[in-house]
Amino acid sequence: MQCLLVDDETLALQLMEDNLKDVSYIKIIGRCRTAAEALTIMQHEQVDLLFCDIHMPGLNGLQLVKSLVTKPLVVFVTAYEKFAINGFELEVLDYLVKPVPQERLLKACQKACQFFELKNTVVVQAALPKTYFFVSSDYMLVKVNFNDIQYIQGLKDYVKIVLNENQKPILSRTSLKAIEQQLPPSLFYRIHKSYLINVDYISHIRRGKVVGANVELPLSDNYRLTINKMIGREVE
Repeated sequence: MQCLLVDDETLALQLMEDNLKDVSYIKIIGRCRTAAEALTIMQHEQVDLLFCDIHMPGLNGLQLVKSLVTKPLVVFVTAYEKFAINGFELEVLDYLVKPVPQERLLKACQKACQFFELKNTVVVQAALPKTYFFVSSDYMLVKVNFNDIQYIQGLKDYVKIVLNENQKPILSRTSLKAIEQQLPPSLFYRIHKSYLINVDYISHIRRGKVVGANVELPLSDNYRLTINKMIGREVE
């Protein structure tokens, strides 16, 4: 984690840096004696963790954190216990009162590391595209991988999900529209009011037909523009 220290007392900054130097997962990228200086650094550097004093000349620590649009993990380090409520109203990670025992500082560092790893895990998971969904079939929830689906047929109150040749079709009591909302639009295209098809399984298209693996599905005039968009050219 990239860490910034902010305190108007030079001795306090030096002590904090000395106490953090052996924490392997923390990299101190700057020491500031004013909030204005800290703001300048944060405009140009990625700051993951901020150790910040509260009572400082000019912009104080509370005002500094309030002014941040994107907040790093914040630990207030101050000689004044009376600001604790204000600090936690800003959803800071921790509040340390000077003089800070080494074990208490390390506990705050460990908490910061845990939150940082959790935050990054959530971001990575959110960035990963979903590759499956679940449908109800035969009184159970069945996991269906997008890439396994050849096409889906609407049958009144049911849908029939036809999978690749090594798997049995799945019949589920739901609507084609409800299924379509769970599918990636870059992979599945509506070609008829009763059919959705996986573009990866299309072998060719001819007048009124979309031909896939061992199947010919109807191509409705109402969805020809969708197919044109998919293939980037006119369909006969």
